[in-house]
Amino acid sequence: MNNFALIGAAGYIAPRHMQAIKETNNNLVAILDKSDSVGIIDRYFPNAALFLESERFDRHIYRLSKKDKSQAVDYISICSPNYLHDAHIRLALRNNAFAICEKPLVLNTWNLDGLGELEKDTGKKIFHILQLRLHPSVLKLKEKIENDHSGKIYDIDLAYITGRGKWYYYSWKSDMEKSGGITTNIGVHLFDMLTSIFGNVKENIVHYKSESTAAGFLYLERARVRWFLSLDANFVPAEVRATGKTTYRSIMIGDEQFEFSEGFTDLHTVSYQKILNGEGFTLKDAYNYVGLCQSIRNTEPIGIQNDYHPFLQSLKE
Repeated sequence: MNNFALIGAAGYIAPRHMQAIKETNNNLVAILDKSDSVGIIDRYFPNAALFLESERFDRHIYRLSKKDKSQAVDYISICSPNYLHDAHIRLALRNNAFAICEKPLVLNTWNLDGLGELEKDTGKKIFHILQLRLHPSVLKLKEKIENDHSGKIYDIDLAYITGRGKWYYYSWKSDMEKSGGITTNIGVHLFDMLTSIFGNVKENIVHYKSESTAAGFLYLERARVRWFLSLDANFVPAEVRATGKTTYRSIMIGDEQFEFSEGFTDLHTVSYQKILNGEGFTLKDAYNYVGLCQSIRNTEPIGIQNDYHPFLQSLKE
């Protein structure tokens, strides 16, 4: 049994980490969150110590390591806001613990280089959660593309719309410096999946960017991708909105719909099992998606022209 600590317990994704720690038969001993509205802890590890200040959390982790080797924290899981990931990963490694971090691992590729140096200095590794790569449908698609030696370049239309209320624009998620913007917040999973299957980015064109919506074109080694991301539920197709849904996700590969909407519930546990078995995703796996999100963030839109996603048509009219 390994001892875990957790940074960030009040957010949406933290319960999946708690569940994964529990289902892999490990123990969560300490939690850091600036919010004390974390009653969800009772469902998983009611005896975990809660700290509201990072200094006291850091001291507690250090003392555990000095008191008794059996009480030392082996892994620190990180579910904090994007811009704090780098600092919290460093906290983990300085305390002689492995880091398990939600994506994006960091916001800029130069941060990855610095973390690589810290890995060498401490002898501890940094793992991160790329659960979509472990989805059965994604694994099947990856195998199909790898076995296709025809040299075919696939045409893909990607649309992901997830309606967000006014709260979003008052939170850290709407701050480009803290979150990386919409492409990092909701696009990172899909960009990582596509580059892991269809290869590195050869060309990146951004057609449109606003606080709530972004769209562009990617030329990958094995695919041409028109992508569209939005937090505005008005972009959800009318027939879907009529059912009361405010979320829409679609990946068309040629004229076929790629279906992967089910099978997400246990992927964090699978991710943890792989990490504990020494098979987790590491720093090198972050460079493609971090670099792509960084590039999109820093690229000026060319406007709604050339090969743009069809959902942009409503903005052009």
